[in-house]
Amino acid sequence: MPGMQRTWRSYNYTLLGCVVVLICFSLAMVYSATLNAPYTQGYFSRHVVNLIVGAIGMVLLTILDYHAFEAWVLPLYLGTLALLGIVLGIGQISSGAQSWLNLGIRTFQPSEPAKILIIVALAAFWSRYERETGSWRVLIGSLLLVGVPTILVFIQPDFGTAMVFTTIWLMMAWVARTRWWQLLILFVAAIPVAWVGWYEILQPYQRTRLLIFTDPLKYDPDLREGAWNIIQSLTAIGSGGMFGQGWTRGILSQGNYLPVQYSDFIFAVTGEELGFFGATLMLIFLGALIWQALSVARVARDTFGRLIAIGIAGMFLCHTVVHVGMNMSIMPITGIPLPFISYGGSFTLTSLAAIGLLQSIALRRERIVF
Repeated sequence: MPGMQRTWRSYNYTLLGCVVVLICFSLAMVYSATLNAPYTQGYFSRHVVNLIVGAIGMVLLTILDYHAFEAWVLPLYLGTLALLGIVLGIGQISSGAQSWLNLGIRTFQPSEPAKILIIVALAAFWSRYERETGSWRVLIGSLLLVGVPTILVFIQPDFGTAMVFTTIWLMMAWVARTRWWQLLILFVAAIPVAWVGWYEILQPYQRTRLLIFTDPLKYDPDLREGAWNIIQSLTAIGSGGMFGQGWTRGILSQGNYLPVQYSDFIFAVTGEELGFFGATLMLIFLGALIWQALSVARVARDTFGRLIAIGIAGMFLCHTVVHVGMNMSIMPITGIPLPFISYGGSFTLTSLAAIGLLQSIALRRERIVF
């Protein structure tokens, strides 16, 4: 009993508090965003169910020792690649991307849990070769680990998830003490690859969607490729003012003028209805959550746990920056959800599972077991 009591003192209650507050924001905003659209009837109820299931998963992963994943990392990683490959073969197309598997009663997006499994795989790989820090062999091995799933999601095409995978690798590589000059060499080497990908692989409409945020009316004067989405989002955020138009009272959100407003543009809904104050408060808690993930990394007792925590922090950071930037027209439109706020079963479950892993690492920062 004394050992268990000491263990639970290590539980990160601040992290849990951030999650609870963000879930409250999520319940309020998803309810409002799905209130008056006929095609979103039942979404709020499903969102509540997803949160409950995710919370159960979070508790189970908190209790489970995170080291258990080391023994299963290879089959988990190979299973992830298999699912991503199956999606390319028989996946359901939605919003121009073949990213979902139809399970009958619901759809499932394998690229979401793949983020966690890739983090675990990279953490296991780097911790295994910890003594070879700076080795090109280890660096290239880590690139292959993240590169294969990144290519698979890029083909879907899911640029947002590919960007998340890249961010995760960069943050974990830095903490794994990859040399800065190695990263610089990789960056220079990636320039011609990016040039070929831009001009030879991407279709014109895909390039337009990635550039449109810089000047919507220039790249999409007919408002057919995404400029309309950006204009509506900026209008909604701007009309919210300091304190917003009121919950469930947003003119654009309640009129369903915002595209996919329960997920991809939920920050715009928040800005319109809760204003600058409400949106900023929400971002403060998201920032605090990411900071707590970094704090867990700092106190982790081993490299494996530290790298998992860094990877999760990178995942949440990328999602937050890209989502908010997309809604404010300072980042390309990639259709990426806002952590703990957006509707979406696969990412909701993944996010709460990530919190469970963080708490498992925090609980075991001392060599005490249940």
